[in-house]
Amino acid sequence: MSNGELVKFKIEAFQESDYEGSPVDTFTVMFNPNNYSQKYEVEYHDRQGAGDTASPQVFGKIKPQEYNFEFLIDGTGTAVDKVDVNETIQHFLEVTGKNDGDIHRPRYLKLSWGTLLVKCVLKSAEMAYSLFNPDGTPLRAKIRAVFSENVEDTLRVAEAGNNSPDLTHIKTVRAGDTLPLMTYRIYGDSSYYLQVAEVNELTDFRKLEVGQKIFFPPVSKVGK
Repeated sequence: MSNGELVKFKIEAFQESDYEGSPVDTFTVMFNPNNYSQKYEVEYHDRQGAGDTASPQVFGKIKPQEYNFEFLIDGTGTAVDKVDVNETIQHFLEVTGKNDGDIHRPRYLKLSWGTLLVKCVLKSAEMAYSLFNPDGTPLRAKIRAVFSENVEDTLRVAEAGNNSPDLTHIKTVRAGDTLPLMTYRIYGDSSYYLQVAEVNELTDFRKLEVGQKIFFPPVSKVGK
């Protein structure tokens, strides 16, 4: 921030995949990470015939990005207020990875720190303990966490940006848009607009709202 205020790395947990509403719980780290890694991976498949010495790489998919972090938990009280290491780790796991009985799965997460803003889920967490009381109680630990990018279906399809009428599209209504015009942009034929209206359960296709999301199925599934 411009005023020099320290911003702590924060993990917010949501029960809805669209991240609507307020987070149900939050985990704020004790110390910001010194570094983190971000993995971007594109998957290709070999298409090699018998006797070929090489093969073209056929595009498969772009995998969800992965983010690796290491968080330090210090229960000695020398650097920050004293905490219970075990309780802090349990809170981290409850926020990020434990099964939420209301949704029957771990929660959807949002990581935020500086310019970093990631919607994701926890993929794995490894705890390493390095300092102990005489009775064996841990005083210091590191959490090595891997998060996998999580993009809801409508946003994923929109971000793909593929323009083929044989693919699914999610488009946002802009000022001046009409359903026939949007249908023409997707299919090259505005006459599909009634079928699109039916798919989207639009009671009046003439009244589109700016910012509204419209679903356009593959042309083969629209029909006339």
